[in-house]
Amino acid sequence: MSEVVPAPDDRRAFMVVHGRTEQSWVDPSDPLRLEFEYVQRIAEVLESGVLARPAAERVRIVHIGGGGLTLPRYVEARRPRTAQVVMEPDEALTAQVRAKLPLPRHSGIRIRPVDGRTGAAQLPAACADTVIVDAFAGASVPAELATTEFLAELARALRDGGLVIMNLTDQAPFGWSRRTLAGFTATFGQVAVSAEVPVWKGRRFGNLVVAAGADVPVQPLERHLARAPFPYRLLHGRELGRWIGGAVPFTDTDAEPSPSPAWSRGWFS
Repeated sequence: MSEVVPAPDDRRAFMVVHGRTEQSWVDPSDPLRLEFEYVQRIAEVLESGVLARPAAERVRIVHIGGGGLTLPRYVEARRPRTAQVVMEPDEALTAQVRAKLPLPRHSGIRIRPVDGRTGAAQLPAACADTVIVDAFAGASVPAELATTEFLAELARALRDGGLVIMNLTDQAPFGWSRRTLAGFTATFGQVAVSAEVPVWKGRRFGNLVVAAGADVPVQPLERHLARAPFPYRLLHGRELGRWIGGAVPFTDTDAEPSPSPAWSRGWFS
């Protein structure tokens, strides 16, 4: 069960935790403060994409996975009155978030009690400028969110110029991520993925942030990564194709959840 608890290192902040998994970190007094590095990477894709559009342009963002609503709050602070829909099936968690971390009035953030696969299928065609997938069952990305069928639903929901952003978690030899990214490259015109260099080198488990669409803002993302406090690497184009190699995309018939961290499998219990 996920729950909202005070952050141990900051009395103003709160976390959403599921067992030992920290799923969200929120400072209600400063929604632009992003503590998790992978969330910073997602925000950089937003800053290079939908948030860089003219202020008068009406945009819509869909979030698959809500947690503490860290990114919806960030978007609302950066671009007020942006239309945002959040798909979060854990209604008990949403009730905790609303009680302990209430949203600003007239935020434009709507929370739907639906899982990502069901909610994606219900989206109208060409309705979203960005779809962010940051959803977990415990410590793993659900299997049904890594398939070509799911990615096809996301592609259908994108407007022209839109992007899908997804948080993957894995470790060397990256069998799960290679198959998931093979699905991305088969579905979208352009795909880029960033991770810390130690993750790429197989030294530890970590996050891989994917950006996919007809035109991914690769150069702005590379500039953002160059300013990150820790070394990151962005793979795209032929380099990403070589990394994926002969991996076969997941489908609904053979889908698997992402690997979980070693501690969640009881290795250190």
